[in-house]
Amino acid sequence: QGLALHRRSACRFWWCRERTTGRSEGRSPGVLFCPGFMSDMTGSKAAALEDWCRRQGRQFTRFDYSGVGQSLGSFADGSLGRWAEDAEWVLESVTQGPQIIVGASMGGWIMLLLALRHPARVAGLVGAAAAPDFVLRWWQGCTVEERAALESTGFFMRPSCYSEEPYLVTMHLLKEGHRHLLMGDIPIGVACPVRLLHGLRDPDVPWQGSVALAEHIAHDDVEVMLVKGGDHRLSRPQDLSRLLAVVDALCASVAE
Repeated sequence: QGLALHRRSACRFWWCRERTTGRSEGRSPGVLFCPGFMSDMTGSKAAALEDWCRRQGRQFTRFDYSGVGQSLGSFADGSLGRWAEDAEWVLESVTQGPQIIVGASMGGWIMLLLALRHPARVAGLVGAAAAPDFVLRWWQGCTVEERAALESTGFFMRPSCYSEEPYLVTMHLLKEGHRHLLMGDIPIGVACPVRLLHGLRDPDVPWQGSVALAEHIAHDDVEVMLVKGGDHRLSRPQDLSRLLAVVDALCASVAE
């Protein structure tokens, strides 16, 4: 386990790298985990993936977006573009060789951006309740009071079902996110296999979104797994076991 300071003009943050074999390459492909909105790298999915990769002798990397967890910076300054840059720096500067990227919720949007920008490095994608373009849904769903708060203060607070700390939603987050929308008229030109897991009881990101995403990805090797009883987090023991099985199968298929 290591911590390193990353400096660049746009962001400055700590990343945490978990490698099974110190600084050696480890088994390929590696696994890179991208957390969700206001989530850090200590969650149950990251922990389960780390443990599995250690037992496999496989590379594993996880990190915190700037302004989240162990990273430096203010969350209020964050945006989809900035957090995607964080993930891109980790992919380029920390990981070695081809990677399977696992993205949870917002991380599912970021993993797609990484696959588009670095097709030679991304061997496969696994989304857990992937939420591309979620800022568009948030903007369209804003109440009159929330829009008034955005206009007057530049932000509003939205209650979270997963933490006592409410979501901080800024005008910058909503506007900047529109620069990275993927679910438009043009198919998403991802050039690797994609697996999408989604709970049928997800109250935050409708499962139909993963079906629509699968249809919108240009690559033919795309599968959607709908989990009866699964919620947004997909962190029950059976959900984590399913996630690991999917990652295991994808790692095996791309290594052939």
